[in-house]
Amino acid sequence: MGAKQAVLLFTLILALGFIPLLVFSAQAIPFERFESLRVVKKINKNGPFLGLITVYAPEEEAFFKTGVFRPDPRHPFVDLSGRRFRIGKVEGKKVIYVKCGVGLVNAAAATQQMLDLFDIKGIIHFGISGNANSSMQIGDVTIPGQLAQTGLWDWLKPNATMEPNDFAQFDFKSYNDPKGGENQLGKVGYSTEQFYSAAGEVNVPQRPVWFNITNNWLHVASHLQGIKLDQCANSTLCLPEKPKLVVGLKGATSNFFIDNAAYTQFLFKTFGVTSLDMESSAVVMTCLSNGYPVIAIRGLSDLAGTQKGDNTIRFFGSLAALNTAKVVIGFVKSLPISHVSRF
Repeated sequence: MGAKQAVLLFTLILALGFIPLLVFSAQAIPFERFESLRVVKKINKNGPFLGLITVYAPEEEAFFKTGVFRPDPRHPFVDLSGRRFRIGKVEGKKVIYVKCGVGLVNAAAATQQMLDLFDIKGIIHFGISGNANSSMQIGDVTIPGQLAQTGLWDWLKPNATMEPNDFAQFDFKSYNDPKGGENQLGKVGYSTEQFYSAAGEVNVPQRPVWFNITNNWLHVASHLQGIKLDQCANSTLCLPEKPKLVVGLKGATSNFFIDNAAYTQFLFKTFGVTSLDMESSAVVMTCLSNGYPVIAIRGLSDLAGTQKGDNTIRFFGSLAALNTAKVVIGFVKSLPISHVSRF
């Protein structure tokens, strides 16, 4: 075989191998996603952006009700994986906003997608939460300095030995009524997350209990204490005291909506947490894993079961969401450009 024939044969082999790859790619990625990614590429030319992630409709409504979000005139939004990512400005700073949906998986998935696809310099996560701390009131806003995932359980038999990675336990027999005897539900060991990080050893997870908010962002947030927050949900329903912002407490996240006094008191006594929510630690953990600045802002909407009667989220959820939005706006406005940097 001559040199010319060999080149032609090699070219044919490459073509035959490449064509199925193109067919496979076209089948694997829908046209709508190709179009969305094309728009993302255009959006990123105007970056970088701050990422804003909230959870569900009442929080989103409160945020947009403030009127501070200014949509980008050319690319106001792009839809990806069923979520609408909105592009615009808040207080003169470029932002990309998304509603992630309830729960840890939704929160982590939306956060990772935002970090992977957009030119993001950091994430501001916000929403409402339950309150486990008797020194805080409904309507208050907390910006925790640390967050723990308290929903990763080893559910054990009554007399079982705790697992090595369990850092706390909840023993059901302690809540027997009347007291005494075993409880067939046994006990729960609180396990640590397997945390993979760009700053850690490759493929070797760390096992932290607490995930720390980005320190210099927390410092900026501390100057917002004293911000004026709303006291009334409407003209006839007001809180007895003016709500406040407190920075630097602890928060807990799990896939549970907690409305149980005994369990809420256990969480406060064991972990010293104030806010109880279903997403924050997932957003924070995802950002820290990828090496991005992050902060979580949570408005206290209810007493997580320690109240008399029904849960108050029905009455004060919208107020807590509005106060949260006000703190988010204040933080964005206060954040110096030099702090909007990847760590």
